[in-house]
Amino acid sequence: MPTDTPQPNFVLVRPQMGENIGAAARAMWNFSLDRMRLVAPRDGWPNPSANAMASGAGRLLDEAQQFEDIAGAVSDCTYVFATTARSRDLTKPVYSPEEAMREAARRIGDGQKVAILFGPERAGMENEDIAQANAIISVPVNPQFASLNLAQCVLLCAYEWQRASAEVVPLREELAGTDWAAVQEVDHLSRHYEERLEEAGFFYPAHKAGSMKLNLRNLWSRLPLTRADVQMLHGIMRQMVRWKEHQAVAAKDTSNDKEPD
Repeated sequence: MPTDTPQPNFVLVRPQMGENIGAAARAMWNFSLDRMRLVAPRDGWPNPSANAMASGAGRLLDEAQQFEDIAGAVSDCTYVFATTARSRDLTKPVYSPEEAMREAARRIGDGQKVAILFGPERAGMENEDIAQANAIISVPVNPQFASLNLAQCVLLCAYEWQRASAEVVPLREELAGTDWAAVQEVDHLSRHYEERLEEAGFFYPAHKAGSMKLNLRNLWSRLPLTRADVQMLHGIMRQMVRWKEHQAVAAKDTSNDKEPD
């Protein structure tokens, strides 16, 4: 059974290849859409090739409704969009995919039923098809190459529906089990490096030492460091110091082992 989630009906008009129907189902289900309607699929229905391409979204194909014409497919809808990438010389509002899905979400929120028509792969829908829609969704593609694969167009509209109907976080940080480092922890790291670099003679010449230390402290404060980062950087410096001390001891031992001339 389809989910209870309010959503538009995606209507594939005279789709030609079962593989594209299956890919369209997969694209829909990626964004929790499961209301597929088919208008006169060229190779009949059901189609084994569609199931092979659905890749886990086969339920949408099992529950897809089949119709002989567009009028039947949208008879219960109150507003219909038709997707196209080319000018149609028809007097209709023309939406971008983003704004169309906002309008669809608003209408569905008001209790209306909305359908989106997607044309066949070869050349899209005829003007007679689009004349049955209330509005057009025009995809802003390269005018030199305006052809969109059926599943690509479905995916584009499904994605915009997700953005219009659900909260999509534009940016989040994956901290992988750690937390951001506190100012005190970063300050401790800064002093650790400054002390060790001082011992190594890094701050040279002396009259530039102040500005070099300031730049180094400013570097640490700019970095978005986690606690794990801070611990690793402390460990790197400690290991470098241990290695240097080990090298010095090894060199001394080698010198003591030499026989006197």
